[in-house]
Amino acid sequence: MVSTSDIRKGLCIKYNNDIYKIIEFLHVKPGKGPAFVRTKLKSVTTGRVIDNTFSAGNKIEDVRVETSKFQFLYSEGEYFNFMNVVDYNQISLDKNILDYPDLLKEGELVSISINTEDGLPLSVDMPASVVLEVSHTEPGVKGNTATNATKPATVETGAQINVPLFINVGDKIKIDTEKGNYQERVKE
Repeated sequence: MVSTSDIRKGLCIKYNNDIYKIIEFLHVKPGKGPAFVRTKLKSVTTGRVIDNTFSAGNKIEDVRVETSKFQFLYSEGEYFNFMNVVDYNQISLDKNILDYPDLLKEGELVSISINTEDGLPLSVDMPASVVLEVSHTEPGVKGNTATNATKPATVETGAQINVPLFINVGDKIKIDTEKGNYQERVKE
């Protein structure tokens, strides 16, 4: 059992007969009334995101997890195959457990949280950003840069990302894996 003061991003808890991962939290201490913690929880079984408020000092049942580094090997339909970099064991996970599965390229390292009670994988944490090559985009229109105009681009993994007009086919771009947004162009 943990209290609301122990809440942190990535903590897995049991709530409403399901296991949830905390993806956002905010400790609030209003001028009047008791303090509370506003959270955003993501179900590790369904992927559904809910908002919840816990009163300060509440006891929450946590789930013991073990996090290991895994390398993404390949996708097979709805399943993604990963290999543990320490003992070379392979696991296959449903792509719904990933936030942005389209941004994952072969060989990428991820952290997978595994429930120590039953050995089932709970969540996949991708790196903060990935560098991917643009495989298709329309050429930018010269002189159309007065505002922060963007255009759609397809990267090597097949994901669609909105990028600035100066990005061309063959450019490598850095993408934020938390929101799936363009960050910057990467020079080699």
